[in-house]
Amino acid sequence: MNDALQILKRRKALDKNVVDTLITDLNKVKLPYLYFLPDVSKENELSLIPKIVAQYSITSKISKYIHRLLRSFVDEKMKLLTFRDEVDFMQKLYYYTYNQQRLKPTTLFCRIKITNFYTLNEHEKMIDTVTYVLQDNSVTNKVNQVSIMTIKNLLQLFIFNNLFCYENKIYTIMKGSPNTMALSDTLANIYLFDWQKLILKEVQQKDEFFGRYKDEIFFTWNDSDHVLRTYLQAVQNVQNNVHFQISIGSSVRFFGAHVENRQGQLYTRVHHDLFMQNYTLPYVVGHTKLKHSNYFRSALLRAVCYCSLVEDFHRERIYLELSYLINGYSLLFVESHVQNFFNYFRLDNMRYRSDQTIYHSFRRQWFDLLGTQHTLSDQLQQFDDHGNVIRFHYLYDYGPRCQFNQQFHELWSKYFCHHPVFSTERSEIPLTTKQLHSLNALLARHKSSVGIQ
Repeated sequence: MNDALQILKRRKALDKNVVDTLITDLNKVKLPYLYFLPDVSKENELSLIPKIVAQYSITSKISKYIHRLLRSFVDEKMKLLTFRDEVDFMQKLYYYTYNQQRLKPTTLFCRIKITNFYTLNEHEKMIDTVTYVLQDNSVTNKVNQVSIMTIKNLLQLFIFNNLFCYENKIYTIMKGSPNTMALSDTLANIYLFDWQKLILKEVQQKDEFFGRYKDEIFFTWNDSDHVLRTYLQAVQNVQNNVHFQISIGSSVRFFGAHVENRQGQLYTRVHHDLFMQNYTLPYVVGHTKLKHSNYFRSALLRAVCYCSLVEDFHRERIYLELSYLINGYSLLFVESHVQNFFNYFRLDNMRYRSDQTIYHSFRRQWFDLLGTQHTLSDQLQQFDDHGNVIRFHYLYDYGPRCQFNQQFHELWSKYFCHHPVFSTERSEIPLTTKQLHSLNALLARHKSSVGIQ
């Protein structure tokens, strides 16, 4: 791999500084390892999801570099047919329903779940498809000043050199790439962008709503169920390397939402899986209380996003409150988080009222706020791409965390206000806490990787 990078440098296909950062130092490389997580989302069935920890693998540097090259280019080309997140999905669906008024009483919803998202095709065909999509969407035959042929060479180095160990044996990945690497998602998205043209052709002819988020596709259909299933079966026969499951009806699940057509009226709420245990909190690593605190707020925001009726929102809020109480959190903890949520949006009286008009106005305000946050998130990503994000970790054990963070940023701004790189206008400083001496941290300790000799 290092020899191949040196050849690219001699040919001036890559800048010398770039090649120097991509060269692999065997003293800093660890062999990825495979482990499994249980999937209990199906009734009377327990399956395992493979995960490969590849943070310090021989391909990690190249994967990060290619990902930075492709991400912005791919996002720009795919944004009209891709959902950024659940908020983007709900906004586009609401625009289709209420602004364009295209939802009919007979409109069906279709959800397609790609079941082999990380193993879509053999290595050579995956590289050829990605190269074709890049060439088809680039006027200069370059992506961010790097030729597509050079990107293809780097992809070959990445895809054909992914190794992992399992039960004291070393394996090579023959199809796909590690699902813990961001580049794997990007490559799969590019491949599916080309594959979904088969479906998109028929959908666009009927002027339907369409979008995809990673391994899930959602679109509307104003024809019979039988016609759609027949067409999708024909797509499966043409491209049998992409495996998918289909859900068609007046109601489907997408993201974490239950989406339903009630005689031409759109109804949405939070979806709760019938096969999952109720009133559970997500398993977290690190400071449990802090992360569950953040989850509480994000879960309330998700409820606002999904619930079209105020009654469903309050029902979900009560469900969250009970979940935290059942899992040992105090009534004070729950009350303070809920009240802070309503205070932040200046809706103190809505907690005990079921006024649909006020709730509808609140949701519109909230969607506008999320649009602003998307802009800030893009700015942070640009900082990160240029190496202007500095991440600090500090020890924390039930101290005044918020006060510390505030004082830290004040001091940083004071001493670096005019610095060409470290000023607050040019850099972002995320602070992350570390907690020691907890049973959770002990049980969640990462498995030691194997060094390559």
